[in-house]
Amino acid sequence: MTPIRCPWPGQDPLYLAYHDEEWGVPERDDRALFEKLTLDGFQAGLSWITILRKREGFRAAFEGFDPELIARFDAQKVTTLLNDANIVRHRGKIDATIGNAQAYLRLMEGGGFANYLWRFVDHHPIQNRWKSLSDVPAATDLSTAISKDLKKRGFRFVGPTVIYAFMQAVGMVNDHLESCFRHKECAALAH
Repeated sequence: MTPIRCPWPGQDPLYLAYHDEEWGVPERDDRALFEKLTLDGFQAGLSWITILRKREGFRAAFEGFDPELIARFDAQKVTTLLNDANIVRHRGKIDATIGNAQAYLRLMEGGGFANYLWRFVDHHPIQNRWKSLSDVPAATDLSTAISKDLKKRGFRFVGPTVIYAFMQAVGMVNDHLESCFRHKECAALAH
């Protein structure tokens, strides 16, 4: 019997695997959080499946999302990235990723990226109980506050909608629909 899921992944096997294994799972690894934030920034204006299909290309192009390496990318590396068909070739997003890596490194000096992000939810995922996709917001007051704070610290492509999508992806909020089999599983991971 097919489990009841959130409807957004449709039938795409890659999207279903992402929904079933990754989306909404609390992530507390600094580098993994940086990767997700970067990918969510690249998604702006595009569908998430586009980013998922290019994720391995992004990982190769951005040195495994190692912020220390990305922070040192120069003009020649940017040109290489702009010619890499395995990623989304958007100069503003590429430049933002380099600047975001530099901002990330400054946050790491202050106690870590994960600690910084998770303090916004008191280190415990928010457990929402949405009945339908139309109930799920695109942004919230909290995602707006996080967005403003990140921008103040030098991050770009981190608007309230990008940040809310990021919060959903990394399990800071559990936005699986209440009827979805993953809602209960992700809620159990919050403890």
